[in-house]
Amino acid sequence: MSGLPPCPNCHSALTYEDGALLVCPECAHEWSRASAAAEPESGVIRDANGNVLQDGDTVTVIKDLKIKGTSQVVKVGTKVKNIRLVGGDHDIDCRIDGFGAMKLKSEFVRKV
Repeated sequence: MSGLPPCPNCHSALTYEDGALLVCPECAHEWSRASAAAEPESGVIRDANGNVLQDGDTVTVIKDLKIKGTSQVVKVGTKVKNIRLVGGDHDIDCRIDGFGAMKLKSEFVRKV
């Protein structure tokens, strides 16, 4: 296509140039080409608010999560201490009191 990078906010491929800036027509986000080149951090895992997560952090669950194969639910506000970051779809490996070891997606937690 045009060779322009996708929008860093909404990941739309419909970006266009407006002078020295790149603009997304879908979310109206504007950024410079220099910041687009410096931004790609493929190994960084972020929470639902965009904060960078690290091994050993404490996070809070922001959505009721059904546990597959049981009738149990991890409730909103459950604190999870000492997380480990792993690759894959479920990128947080942790132990939740009362439930045991499990994997979570970073989009359903926020850093405390």
